Amino acid sequence: MTERWRRGVFLAGAAVLAAFILWGLAGLPGFGRYPGPYGDIINRIAVAQTNATGVVSAVNFEYRGFDTMGEEFILFAAAAGVATVLRHLRGEDKVSTRQEALDRVAPPASDALRVVALAFTGPAIVLGWWLATHAQTSPSGGFQGGVLLTTAFVLVYLAGQVLLFRRASPEDLTDIAEAVGAGGFAAVGVTALFLGLPFLSNYLPLGAVAGAVSSSGTIALISFLVGIEVGAAFLLIIGELMDQALLVREGR
Repeated sequence: MTERWRRGVFLAGAAVLAAFILWGLAGLPGFGRYPGPYGDIINRIAVAQTNATGVVSAVNFEYRGFDTMGEEFILFAAAAGVATVLRHLRGEDKVSTRQEALDRVAPPASDALRVVALAFTGPAIVLGWWLATHAQTSPSGGFQGGVLLTTAFVLVYLAGQVLLFRRASPEDLTDIAEAVGAGGFAAVGVTALFLGLPFLSNYLPLGAVAGAVSSSGTIALISFLVGIEVGAAFLLIIGELMDQALLVREGR
């Protein structure tokens, strides 16, 4: 196929996609005019049923917990796939690719970048941990918290501390953390079955006060496990890509 044909196929596909997007946007209700009824029902019953004032988290980890578990295992499978492929490639000999990488000179991190990155590392860890452990009290959750925790490690790398990044996220520990996070989510659901309840039923005490850190039962536990899995999965992917790049540059 010639370049002209490829451009034509791309433009035709882009036009069809744009038409579908505009069609979908045209059918949306006006701002502030929520048609309901599901959101109104959830807002009315969620706090009383779960003691979680973070209603979005109640939906993610309670009312549609099975779907959320599927989303988490998609990330788990993606990280495992990346690790499997790149660890297999470590032993392959790609002379041309290695030579091309060796010919490139990577500039060192500037002092300004190093200072800013290190200054934000601590706050990123604190905020990520807070988001992962407070899904039941506010608009947060394990997915957001896990990404922020990973960001803290990436900031260490951006500061030019590659060896420190690898020491702070060792490969074996990252693998274990990802497995514990994903397996723990599934274990919460299986435990409900052993108790004679539907899968992922909320069987832990809901707490005496709605919106407290100790409230919401399994919602808080699942959010914490999701934070571990998401953070470990992204760390695993980034670490494997970094190791592959370093191996190529060293000509191994």
